[in-house]
Amino acid sequence: MAFVRKDIVLRSPFRVHGGLEPVAAKVPEITVLFWIVKVLTTGMGEAMSDFLGNENIGLAAVIGIGGLWLALRWQLRAHEYRAPVYWFTVMMVAVFGTMAADGIHDGAGLGYGVTTPLFAVIVAVIFWRWYRSEGTLSIHSITTSRRETYYWCAVLATFALGTAAGDLTAMPLHLGFLDSALLFAGVIAIPLVGWRVGVLNPIAAFWLAYIVTRPLGASLADWLGKPHDQTGLGLGDGTVSGLALLAFAGLVAWLTVTRSDAQQPQPQPAET
Repeated sequence: MAFVRKDIVLRSPFRVHGGLEPVAAKVPEITVLFWIVKVLTTGMGEAMSDFLGNENIGLAAVIGIGGLWLALRWQLRAHEYRAPVYWFTVMMVAVFGTMAADGIHDGAGLGYGVTTPLFAVIVAVIFWRWYRSEGTLSIHSITTSRRETYYWCAVLATFALGTAAGDLTAMPLHLGFLDSALLFAGVIAIPLVGWRVGVLNPIAAFWLAYIVTRPLGASLADWLGKPHDQTGLGLGDGTVSGLALLAFAGLVAWLTVTRSDAQQPQPQPAET
């Protein structure tokens, strides 16, 4: 699903808070492997969050909040895309996003029919503010601190939205986890087809597919890990988390060594 083409973005090393802005894109190129790792992290985040929450809520909170803070600190301080740092951040956003969605549902007693549209509104507001501020939502334009801040806010909100949407279809709508996964597998093909036939521009197609990867991955993880009486296979959240983490580490190591997903430098503006 490598369907986002590059747009030309002129870059300059503006100074922010006494430091240089990054002049290389801070996010990876969109390849087939990007989508594989993205779906893997969504499932891993779902299973890991549930496993930690069932074991020890306090420990889960420490890992979720502390891990997210550490990951974002590393990512935002980097001046270029680095696969281990970027994907560790995505992993922690997945864990925290699941905790946030489940926490609002359980703590505030809000049903998934309420939290799903609530998170959808939050995502829409973030995109609106981002576009109004920067004039583009292209991942190839993530070359300034402000744009990267918008990007990670959007990523976090889409993870929370996807968690709520996946749980909505699986439980209140009674589809079960496997049928939910199949549903979202079909939905994620819509932006690809829309882009192929020219109905959607590549930026819109990318973000629509990106949002759907969350409920797709989470539904698959729940189907594998949850007990039979919850329409799952019963492997356990801990087992699913461990297997996903091993696959995740192997794929990220491959990307680190090959740098096959690093974006190529864009043309610099001519001096006049």
